[in-house]
Amino acid sequence: MGILRLCSVELSQLLPQLANVLVVSVDVSDAVVAVRAYTRSTPAGCTGCGELSEWRHSRYVRHLADVTLGGRPLRIDLSVRRLYCENAACPKVTFAEQVPGLTVRYQRRTPLLQHLVEAVGVVLASRGGARMLRVLNVRLSRCTVLSQLMRVQLPPLVTPRVLGVDDFALYGDTYGTLLVDATTRLPLTLWEGRDAEQLSRWLREHPGVEVACRDGSLTYRQGIADGSPDAVQVSDRFHLWQGLSRRVQEVAAAHRGCLPAALPAPDPAEPELPDGVNADPEPVDTPAGRHARRLFEAVHALTDAACPYAAVARELGLDRRTVRKYARARTWHEVMRRAPRRSSSLDPYLDYLQRRWDEGQHSAKILHQELLGKGYLGHYQRVKMALAPLRRGLPLDEPRERPPSPREAARWIIAAPDRHGPQTAQRLRLLLEHCPELHRTHDLVRQFAAMLETRDATPLPNWLDQLTHSGLAPLASIATALREDQHAVAQGITTPYNSGINEGRITDVKLQKRIMAGRAGVALLRHRVVLIAHLRRHYADRPTAAPS
Repeated sequence: MGILRLCSVELSQLLPQLANVLVVSVDVSDAVVAVRAYTRSTPAGCTGCGELSEWRHSRYVRHLADVTLGGRPLRIDLSVRRLYCENAACPKVTFAEQVPGLTVRYQRRTPLLQHLVEAVGVVLASRGGARMLRVLNVRLSRCTVLSQLMRVQLPPLVTPRVLGVDDFALYGDTYGTLLVDATTRLPLTLWEGRDAEQLSRWLREHPGVEVACRDGSLTYRQGIADGSPDAVQVSDRFHLWQGLSRRVQEVAAAHRGCLPAALPAPDPAEPELPDGVNADPEPVDTPAGRHARRLFEAVHALTDAACPYAAVARELGLDRRTVRKYARARTWHEVMRRAPRRSSSLDPYLDYLQRRWDEGQHSAKILHQELLGKGYLGHYQRVKMALAPLRRGLPLDEPRERPPSPREAARWIIAAPDRHGPQTAQRLRLLLEHCPELHRTHDLVRQFAAMLETRDATPLPNWLDQLTHSGLAPLASIATALREDQHAVAQGITTPYNSGINEGRITDVKLQKRIMAGRAGVALLRHRVVLIAHLRRHYADRPTAAPS
């Protein structure tokens, strides 16, 4: 018995949850560690009225699963008492005693193991959680893990002072709404849909919101105004800048004919050809040339008569993009002109390839090996394709300058001047000197950027008037939208509040959806998004032990 008593003391120190019971024996096998224990003869509180009692009715054994010990499952065979309730007014006649930290009513797992199952379910969901628990030698099905996860109580919802509202793609064309406490950075709730009535109902049920951060959505604007009319609405700066960037790209697309002006002047050694003349036109007597000329004439015969592109596409049986390409071309040679080749990692070695070819080395495999010795890291196939013109008696295909796309030109205009490289700055200068509309757009963008940098919304009304009278339809349309939401736009410029926290939480929502393969319902997704944020905060705030 001395040895047994010593082992019981050591086991109680190793497993603190056994400190309130008497350990009788410990049986260790390859399959399980079985601990037999008894409860102490101390008064226990009734589970109905809470009154203490020690009037024993009987005993029975509860089999409790606990966290693994030494990699083996741990089972605690605990003999507990059933007691009479000594309170005559209590509806319970008998009750089973509970051991704090070891037993829970109707639960066959210890609180420690139950907490582990819930935490794994929150982090990895059902199937992934079941696999992780199997690694920890805890055998539970994915349905059990999921049911235990859904039984976890959500933390009490405290109405935030600063609320973040944003939408996210739930599945397909269905969207959901996510609410975030912008002060604590914790998600509050989410639901399916993004209608104003649902948001206003939530705000009426949770009064006290003082600031609401949102994007430019009219739906959320109405919902906040109806549910919390005293709350200050803040239009997010990122979404304002993003909306302006899209309009700038539309302006650049409308003036795509000016984009070739961004190319530097041609080399004086090469004579400049007049507009519309290709340096290497496709002969008209080839099948490709005849086809291009026939389509060019047919498309222009209809578009010159003010026929819309969609009608021309139906009439000729062409794609609308093909019709647009032929309609914007000035000559049929432009349609046949090969697009300029982009630069590649092989360009620094083209002179070497030409020299070796002139020396008589025509094997692409050998030339590729030689280039590898000179630092080339590309594939053999690129060298083989580069030598193809030489085999046909043509010169090597050198990279040529190409005009910027509307998206690229918009990026030049939107980016801050100090972020431009020398080449980009030169091209932007040439483009703005050639196109007054893009120059006007650039000036308006820089004015708005100055307002964001200085946090000063005083020039906003005048800036909106300039957008309206700029003569550019995309900028006039965004001016109308911003003027309707001018107060929230001014708050977004001047106040420190923004929707960056919302965007970060939406990224987390997408991560949880991918973990569950996109099959999670709204209730499960809400449970996991809220609980996992609080779980991370709990472990992030825990102090780390000092190194010994």
